[in-house]
Amino acid sequence: MELEDSSASTNEPQSSTPTTPPASPKAHSNSVPRVHPISLVQPSQKNNKDKPKVVRAFRSVIRALPIINPRCKFPACTNGGESAESKLNSGTRVTGTLFGFPKGKVSLSLQENPKCLPWIVVELALHTHVLQKELSSGMVRIVLECEKKADKEKVMLFDEPLWTMYCNGKKTGYSVKREATEDDLSVMELLKPVSMGAGVLPGNTETDGPDGELAYMRAFFERVIGSKDSQTFYMVSPDVKNGPELSIFLVRL
Repeated sequence: MELEDSSASTNEPQSSTPTTPPASPKAHSNSVPRVHPISLVQPSQKNNKDKPKVVRAFRSVIRALPIINPRCKFPACTNGGESAESKLNSGTRVTGTLFGFPKGKVSLSLQENPKCLPWIVVELALHTHVLQKELSSGMVRIVLECEKKADKEKVMLFDEPLWTMYCNGKKTGYSVKREATEDDLSVMELLKPVSMGAGVLPGNTETDGPDGELAYMRAFFERVIGSKDSQTFYMVSPDVKNGPELSIFLVRL
């Protein structure tokens, strides 16, 4: 995925779809420079619990907003004058990062804030160039759907290992939750100073050229908990005129 360089919130480094459920998540074929030691901290317990909370009024307002036509490539994101800490202290916003290599799949990482370890990493059933194409269509709505278990075993929504994925109403395949790999943690460590932004991180550029660069987009997401079986994440873009509309829905039916 080739992205335009854009100004992030700091001056830190710039930054295929299966037809059957995969047996296990695969690591990236490429890699980014490993960072040691990892200084990310554990998230608080509040994000590990699915507390039912209906926020219908908020959802109505979101749905009433006009659809914003994004650029084909990931837009620049800025802080908009408000500090990241003040936003995250509200308890409804989390940090979301979409990242992937040009010829690979996109991964989604959710963190309480950029300084915390991810509390979920999902390999999406979507190649990076396909996501770029969907962004150019005007909006992206990703739905991750799984089935309720027949037994009485209580499984938290974010503990579900396998999801059927839909992008703008089209089934794309199966997304897989995975434990954060060393590469994932290295990416999050490199992006720790970045609260919002888009760009690329260097990878194996000497052998792979541009295909060795890892593209990323990081933003705040409004987290809306509908019930123990549904949550929604709405991307917050300070660029209301040119920013994309991106929504991620997790639902258990």
